[in-house]
Amino acid sequence: MTMQRLPFFHLTSLLIWALLLSGCEQLGLANKQNTQLGKRPDLDCIIANDFYAVHFSTYLQPVKDEMQAESKAAFVPFCQKIPRAGKMFFTADLIDRDIRATPIAIRLVEVEKTGQKAPDDLREIRTLSEIPAKLYPRGAVEAQAEIDKNGDYALYLLIGDAEMEDDRFRISLEVGVDPNDNTPIWIIGMATTVTTLLILAGLLYWFRFRKPKVSV
Repeated sequence: MTMQRLPFFHLTSLLIWALLLSGCEQLGLANKQNTQLGKRPDLDCIIANDFYAVHFSTYLQPVKDEMQAESKAAFVPFCQKIPRAGKMFFTADLIDRDIRATPIAIRLVEVEKTGQKAPDDLREIRTLSEIPAKLYPRGAVEAQAEIDKNGDYALYLLIGDAEMEDDRFRISLEVGVDPNDNTPIWIIGMATTVTTLLILAGLLYWFRFRKPKVSV
């Protein structure tokens, strides 16, 4: 009997360890990003809707204190979470080559969350910057703006006539938050891990302790 249960027990143990290791990598516990001034973090920020996708970066201009603290201060890239207000430079690399032949306008607005479903989940408060439509044949859309306070913002890429909702490509920004705060992802990952472990424990109990039926 023991020899029959042993392979399943080993298989379960291997699955649990693989799950834990995979969870650590997904939650960023295995390799934490380095966002120290002057060092580029391992940033891979892809934003997409049903039709378009961009590789996005936000660069925050260092202030004097940061420049003095690091002699080789450089612009550090962020994704959609930015630690403080200030002068920012945005770059969006167009992954779809087809839209490089389409004029694109840019709008940066301050917004507030309404609690409704998209696209009505944000309400515009004020416009910070507008750039008229033009072509970006090399696929690099660039903009800059001075954001004077923490809060929620939206950077819109208005593709062509922008008549369809999907042509108003929205990049949501949070200013004044920790870029490395992955608490929601961590909670989801832990919940998934615990649920999977409970299922595996239930299967182990079933195969280990269930009594065989006696046929008459």
